[in-house]
Amino acid sequence: MELLNISCLDQPLRLEGSMAGWQQLYWNNTLVSQLSAHSDAPSHQSHEFTLQATDAQQQQQTLLVNLSTTLSWQPFKLQYQLRINEQLISSGERTERDIERQVPENPVPTQQKFSLIGLLSLGFKLLKSAKVIKMVLAGASVAAYSWLFSFQFALALIACLVFHEYGHIRAMRYFGMKTKGIYLIPFMGGLALSDEKINTRWQDVVISIMGPTFGLLMSLLSLLLYSLTGEIFFAGLACFNALLNLFNLLPILPLDGGHILKSISFSMNSITGLLACVAGAGIGIAISYHFGLALLGFLLLIGSLEIVFEWKSRHQSHLLPLDRYGQMFSTIWYLLTVAALVAIIWYFAGQGDALLGLPLKILQS
Repeated sequence: MELLNISCLDQPLRLEGSMAGWQQLYWNNTLVSQLSAHSDAPSHQSHEFTLQATDAQQQQQTLLVNLSTTLSWQPFKLQYQLRINEQLISSGERTERDIERQVPENPVPTQQKFSLIGLLSLGFKLLKSAKVIKMVLAGASVAAYSWLFSFQFALALIACLVFHEYGHIRAMRYFGMKTKGIYLIPFMGGLALSDEKINTRWQDVVISIMGPTFGLLMSLLSLLLYSLTGEIFFAGLACFNALLNLFNLLPILPLDGGHILKSISFSMNSITGLLACVAGAGIGIAISYHFGLALLGFLLLIGSLEIVFEWKSRHQSHLLPLDRYGQMFSTIWYLLTVAALVAIIWYFAGQGDALLGLPLKILQS
């Protein structure tokens, strides 16, 4: 990931690095210094390279450039000093807030030969930008769900999906990201799209969990309306919406829960942290089976194993990891949201209505 970008002799000086310890220094997009990767890399490191420059008398001179850094990952803080011929030119520091606000890295596009797949991909990108496609997909979704269930249920389901995806949109806008809106995909749900990438695991957690959080708020509002009016419609909306958002919190990629737990576990830079994450997942699986939620426990197991198998590749990511406070806060937020959604499903299953008990039977299957 990009750690630092400053000016040196009117040319960009860019420092990139990862939690694995490697650092690469680029001057005018040319690699000028590199420190090899190792797990015990010291926090204080120094890059040196020489430049040939012409002075006012048109004479060549050699400049010794030195960039010294002191870097800590949790919490993230980078202090730097730039010297040329031992004269201090620039100094300062960067924090996680600075990383969140920087423009995400975009790889340089490579020219590709003509292919049918590339043409279809280009056509899909063009279609995604058209507002009429949103209307077509929304209409197709209403028609599909009406055919499966009923027109009223289709409208209610679309409302749940839109409210869920709006939670993602709000989180993206909070981080200053430009959004492309919400797309409803028949039989698959919805998508909240953005043209921009993220820089930190915290952004990934917040954007991912805000969808289910908004879904939980909608279920609680429906529960309140049901208690005030007694209308079975609001009970069904609260119950099935809770099931929809609970499914999204399963730790399986590309679901929201997969992104959340992957960001938490990949931010743990020790075997102890990984074991704590595995123990937490094991407790969740045990609780699921204790209450007879067999399907939920099985999917938790599959998702947890997927994250454990990918844990070794965490250092290759460009995303800034969560600090310990972020790991704890994200875990608590996730667990409370899951518990609240399960509680809503359990409450309505005890009402004696066969339809309202269906979500719990699905979890117990």
